[in-house]
Amino acid sequence: MELQVEATGETVGEAKWSALRELERQRPGLDKAAVRFQVVSEGERGLLGVGFTPARVIAIVSADAVAQPAPVAAPDGESDLAGEARELVQRIVDGIGVPAQVDVDEGDETITVTCTGPDLGMLIGRHGQTIDAIQYLANATMYRGHADDRKEVVVDAAGYRARRRASLEALAVRSAERALSDGEPVDLDPMTAVERKVVHIRLKEFDGVETTSEGTEPNRYVVIHPV
Repeated sequence: MELQVEATGETVGEAKWSALRELERQRPGLDKAAVRFQVVSEGERGLLGVGFTPARVIAIVSADAVAQPAPVAAPDGESDLAGEARELVQRIVDGIGVPAQVDVDEGDETITVTCTGPDLGMLIGRHGQTIDAIQYLANATMYRGHADDRKEVVVDAAGYRARRRASLEALAVRSAERALSDGEPVDLDPMTAVERKVVHIRLKEFDGVETTSEGTEPNRYVVIHPV
């Protein structure tokens, strides 16, 4: 006998995560490594929200695939908050089916969760969609559970965030130039606090514009205003 669940999401990674959670709900103690995924559709992001179709996957597992987990001790000096972030990302990574080691580095304002492994392309996803979705889920979950003492969670793999930083800075400059050219504010897509800070810093000395963050977490975004 096999169990199978169909799920959707904005990305394939999100759809896999949703399917895995439903399987775990139906079969507590499920061996996640035994889950097989069939991608029905990778979805389409659409343009300005028009034409969006979700990614769709089917998760399949043997009905008797039950893991016998061994307790895992947290690394020395790891806070409860950092440990929760690490375990959350580890569960998502395992659910996607990518072999990777997950480590954390906690600072005063952020918790950086770094994934290392031989092949992290599926974890990063096309244009970073999957790793951004993982980071979004991690921040949304931590925000709900720790609204008063939460820290920003940054999820990285294979140096993707450094490349993302360069991309954000280029986007900031292009958007600032557009704001000046059109004489109208330019709204950027929702970003984490860490990513918004990159944009604010890059445009701090850019003549003719100022930036603000608007909206509510976890969907705050940067607006670039011509002045």
